[in-house]
Amino acid sequence: MSAASNDPKKRGKKRYAAGNRHGGKRWRGSRELEVGMQGILITCNMNERRCTAEAFNLLNEYADELFGPEKLQDNTASSSDKEEEEEDEEDVDLALKKEVAQLKTVKQERRFQSLDSGANNVIFIKTQNLESDKLVHRILSDLQATKKKKSRVILRMLPVTGTCKAFEEDILKYLTTFLEPWFKTPNCSTFQIAFKARNSSHNKREEIIKSVAGLVGKLNPKNKVDLTNPQLTIIVEVIKAVCCVSVVKDYALFRKYNVQEVGKEDAPKPDGIAAPADAIAAEKEEVDEDERTREEAKGGDGDWDRSDVKEDKKAADEDEGGGE
Repeated sequence: MSAASNDPKKRGKKRYAAGNRHGGKRWRGSRELEVGMQGILITCNMNERRCTAEAFNLLNEYADELFGPEKLQDNTASSSDKEEEEEDEEDVDLALKKEVAQLKTVKQERRFQSLDSGANNVIFIKTQNLESDKLVHRILSDLQATKKKKSRVILRMLPVTGTCKAFEEDILKYLTTFLEPWFKTPNCSTFQIAFKARNSSHNKREEIIKSVAGLVGKLNPKNKVDLTNPQLTIIVEVIKAVCCVSVVKDYALFRKYNVQEVGKEDAPKPDGIAAPADAIAAEKEEVDEDERTREEAKGGDGDWDRSDVKEDKKAADEDEGGGE
């Protein structure tokens, strides 16, 4: 009896494993974050499904305001055209191919698509035909001004205006041209670098930050590091084999682009002790366990961007500031 009862379980496990191997190939390319995409990385607190729904509501509300309502293709005219073509050509296979192609184009035209980011508590919203950095800045600017709470589980919203392979040589090669509009002579600015890696161990934080800072210095020697109140922040987010980058304004003002923190009322100093603790607690929720282990083993990360260094539990109560 025991042997007979164990056989179906073993078969089930084998089928599950085989399904995972083949299923991964089937989903990849259409439902996962990939090199060449643009969009928005959104971190959340253990509820990705609700986070996705909130993100769509928030993004569509402000996208309508900035870029106008989304325009979708109407298939009524195309369906009648297909019927005429079927009668003329009498080719069922050709008609099916055209119908599938039209369905694909309709999907691609949606300006927001939710994809698997490759990390827990992080979703990636792929954008099309809009500027994600302007959209996110508009959202945070309005939330800060109105102090309205428009989400419960969304933590941070980071625009992704460029992606490349997540190896140091690929990152530097990509950033050489990507950063030119902001930092190449005659343009210059004060800056800081916010680096984070999830589910990736082949990039060392110190090396990436120093290499990117050196690259910015080569573009224009007048570019200077400022950890207190920089004009621009270079965001470098690595998830598995993809590196997401963007250059944003008001990183410190918008509490490292934290939707929950930017919408809070400014508390007076005596009552302000709880605010840093809330910020630290919110950030702890989005820290990947592997990364925390690597950072503790490393023992410190220099002075390039101290606020993104994940401390151990003893140092978690220290107040590191908004965007330093």
